[in-house]
Amino acid sequence: MVASDDAGYERPALKGQSTGRGLYLRTDEVDDLFERAVGAGGTNVIPPEATPWGSRRARVLDVEGNEWTFGSYRPGLGWT
Repeated sequence: MVASDDAGYERPALKGQSTGRGLYLRTDEVDDLFERAVGAGGTNVIPPEATPWGSRRARVLDVEGNEWTFGSYRPGLGWT
């Protein structure tokens, strides 16, 4: 859980493929996390893909509209 929605906070809408804010989770299990997130009711934004910069990534919105990106890129440590 990022934050509860008990106060009815407004979440930014997607503009293209991003809300402009969200979490980046570094993982080698991009495809698995994506499938689990969508299976739990998340919305597909970017299906698992190889990026031009050499990593793998995917993005979903959770059921409350929070943006989650799963990727193999490790900032500061180079490409994977």
